[in-house]
Amino acid sequence: MSKVSALRARFAQNTTSEPVSSPKPSSPTPVKKRWPPVQSGGFKRRLPRALIIVDVQNDFCANGSLSVPDADAVVPVFNNIRKKSTFDKIYLTRDYHPANHTSFASNNDDAPLFSVVKLECGTDQVMWPNHCVQDTKGSEFHPDLIIESTDEVIKKGMNPKIDSYSGFFDNNSSEKTELEQKLKENGITDVYIGGIALDVCVLFTCMDAKKLGFNTFFIQDASRGLGEEQNKQAIEKMKKAGIVIINSNQIN
Repeated sequence: MSKVSALRARFAQNTTSEPVSSPKPSSPTPVKKRWPPVQSGGFKRRLPRALIIVDVQNDFCANGSLSVPDADAVVPVFNNIRKKSTFDKIYLTRDYHPANHTSFASNNDDAPLFSVVKLECGTDQVMWPNHCVQDTKGSEFHPDLIIESTDEVIKKGMNPKIDSYSGFFDNNSSEKTELEQKLKENGITDVYIGGIALDVCVLFTCMDAKKLGFNTFFIQDASRGLGEEQNKQAIEKMKKAGIVIINSNQIN
């Protein structure tokens, strides 16, 4: 077993089906339900909708400090989605940690990677390798990912004392990003979400989108996670929450 595989196995053993406490967002502002019907094997186009690309950054891709298996494969999927589909808005979340971030094992007396420690605020925190540090190449988006001038970037994880898996909230629900506000300002009701890692930041972003009242679609073939079992558990959680599981070829 490789060192990386061993570390990931340890991570799986030290976590339950929900690795950290799920953020508890405030009561959602209701949005109009506009579920698209299935037609000819796909979902009929309904406005307004947004694509949310989660953390497709160098450190999570090949040769990154926290590389996720096969993560680079999501890039052509997202690029193809852009070519064949139209969204009212496209957002990219970006992990953007200060060097002294509390989620780094190196900042916690070199705690074992993928172990879980309890922070001063009471939140359980997985110990990650240093990753997506501000103003480093690792924090940049994958160089082949198409990004347009009209896209908006949502930075997260900038508070050194708490992590932020979700694109909407930190892991203690003490701070919001601007994503919810921007979606509602643009009248978005439907969100299509994929990226890296399926079982961590993508999962939390999908779950929060659903809790906030958005019609939420998880793009399975545009996502990769840390391990097969973790991925299965994450997808099962989404299904139970009422999130629609699709592949990119179902987006018109």
